Amino acid sequence: MAPMPEAPIMEAPAPIAPDRDRGATLELQNLTVRLYRHDSEIAAVNGVSFTLAPGETLTILGESGSGKSVTLKALMGLLPPRARVGGVVRLAGQSLLDLPRAALSRLRGRRISMVFQEPMSALDPVYTIGTQIAEAIVRHEGLSRRAAMQRAQEMLEHVRIPSARRRLSNYPHEMSGGMRQRAMIALALACKPDVLLADEPTTALDVTVQIQILLLLRQLQQELGMAMVFVTHDMGVAAEISDRVAVMYAGRFVETGTARQIIRDPRHPYTAGLLSSTVHGGRRGDSLEAIPGAPPDLAALQRGCAFAPRCRWAEARCRATDPPAVVRDGGGLVRCVRAAATA
Repeated sequence: MAPMPEAPIMEAPAPIAPDRDRGATLELQNLTVRLYRHDSEIAAVNGVSFTLAPGETLTILGESGSGKSVTLKALMGLLPPRARVGGVVRLAGQSLLDLPRAALSRLRGRRISMVFQEPMSALDPVYTIGTQIAEAIVRHEGLSRRAAMQRAQEMLEHVRIPSARRRLSNYPHEMSGGMRQRAMIALALACKPDVLLADEPTTALDVTVQIQILLLLRQLQQELGMAMVFVTHDMGVAAEISDRVAVMYAGRFVETGTARQIIRDPRHPYTAGLLSSTVHGGRRGDSLEAIPGAPPDLAALQRGCAFAPRCRWAEARCRATDPPAVVRDGGGLVRCVRAAATA
């Protein structure tokens, strides 16, 4: 069956009422991830730390291969068995890295949930959308199959899928890309999690559908009071969705701050490069400035600043030692020797 055309946004249904008090804070302290391929060790994440309060959105911004998705998968316990994860990850004071597999499985979807980058790969092609959403509800909340299917219909209505009752019986391939992404969001939010991890959920969508999805996520987040970690490589998307932004390079946050700080006053050369290579209305008629070179090989990271080989302002000291983390005005930090010199 051919995909249905994208439908306009419907009138919003009544807000979702959270079924428990929202007080869960997500804390990461010095998170590290090591992956193994053949005889090489890949330093995918290298000391990531942040605290995320209920109702707050942190956007992790960076090029492909910077460690964004690996960070989210580490929080969900979805990395390969050979992966080595270190540091501290707590949700509402409970350590996630120390949980047995069965306990973590009970927590996933209920307290912390994830919207994957490509719903066609994440959704099971042999089960209907309604069955997949209802299965999560039955597992985590113990509702009857009938009640779970009713909740699944309500969730499809909340994500603005028209004819929601009929869509319950659709398979993923019978829906357009935008509708599949909305169904993926409905599945992730079905059990009203405390924390939502969104891994580039708008990358494969056209611009108009992107805006719809971003507005939808913001509204649902406010209704549920949940915290959200949003991953993207698009500075424009980060500006729309973020309270705070963390710019990631070579598995490390090189600059953090409010969305306003990062966009209006970037302090790290990599952040400035991302902004200079982004198309937006204020740059009409200007040439884009691509960042030279390519991201580093995480299996062979050298001493010093990982961005130095691509940085126009790199000095000898940049390659000699790791740059210090400098606290910037108004909060946030910058890992750059030039920022340290002007602090």
